[in-house]
Amino acid sequence: MLGTVLLLLALAKPVSPDSAASRRAEALKRLLEVFGMEDPPPPPAQFKQPPQYMVDLFNSVANADGVTKNPDILEGNTVRSFLDKTHGEKMRFLFVLSSMAKNEKILTAELHLFRLWPRATNGPKRHHFCQVSVYQVLEKNEPDAPGGKKLLAARLVSLQGSGWEVFAITQAVRDWTEDESSNQGLLVTVQGPGGSSLDPPPLQFASGRDHHESKKPMLVLFTDDGRRGASLPMASFPGGSHSQPQAPILPAKMSVPKMAGPRSTRSLDRLQPCQRHPLSVDFEEIGWSGWIISPRGYNAYHCKGSCPFPLGENMRPTNHATVQSIINALKLSEGVSSPCCVPDKLYSINLLYFDDDENVVLKQYDDMVAGSCGCH
Repeated sequence: MLGTVLLLLALAKPVSPDSAASRRAEALKRLLEVFGMEDPPPPPAQFKQPPQYMVDLFNSVANADGVTKNPDILEGNTVRSFLDKTHGEKMRFLFVLSSMAKNEKILTAELHLFRLWPRATNGPKRHHFCQVSVYQVLEKNEPDAPGGKKLLAARLVSLQGSGWEVFAITQAVRDWTEDESSNQGLLVTVQGPGGSSLDPPPLQFASGRDHHESKKPMLVLFTDDGRRGASLPMASFPGGSHSQPQAPILPAKMSVPKMAGPRSTRSLDRLQPCQRHPLSVDFEEIGWSGWIISPRGYNAYHCKGSCPFPLGENMRPTNHATVQSIINALKLSEGVSSPCCVPDKLYSINLLYFDDDENVVLKQYDDMVAGSCGCH
């Protein structure tokens, strides 16, 4: 966390014209590494509306600044959405997974289909349910031939109303990631409750070609890329959606005469007790606003101030810091400095963004916000 803070400070710190460009480029490269990327994804070629499901998921997991408020919602640390690429056949779907990272472990894969209002049927016989089956296509040109498809999920679906239907297809997607050539798409069938043929089927799902962007068929993957943060306490956002990370309780600021100049500022900093200060990260200033959907930026905070002897409980010292402070104050050993003011709670943040293939991704990053500061 401290390295990230220093890196972000470097972006804003004035430097000589000769080194400014190279320093900024190096800082942005390091910042991309923090976010697990080699290069920033290009902005979409034209304006794209992210799937409402992904927007709602982001708002459930994070507050407006992206700080995690409900850490138990996500399974893993990444959620990827893929839109159907067939744009043709209404009951055949194809999702291209080339933008997935090789080290990502698939935890759950879901097919999201929007159920349209049922067609009116003539005659006295009317079904209240129909059976919807989802198949993995094994033979692209002959899926109905023996061995041409594999059943993944089936259930009865109501013919009343409209809305999203979600089918778990985890194993099929794992097969596709291990062997891309095995991805021949999905086939969905609609039958009567006992498996009888319905012609025409009373139930239809929205297709990528004929319906609004918000109703397009979508594959959603919950994955984990193996990244883990530091083992500091309280790594999740406390207090629910209306809370903000709280600064530790601190003593009143010391009354210090005002002095001019940088040296006076540094002296003032040393006299101030260890506490948390704002550190704004603006993605537009960095040049990332084209591909990041939410948030537009966040407050990383940073820790600054002195850890004077004796360390009180309000300084949140560790036992080691207390001993170090005593050794330093009594000069019992040479070269032992006073404890440092550093984060002792870290929160994760979430980014909702477009990847290289213009798919929408929700990713959670650990240890991005200093929740409180202490003397360590």
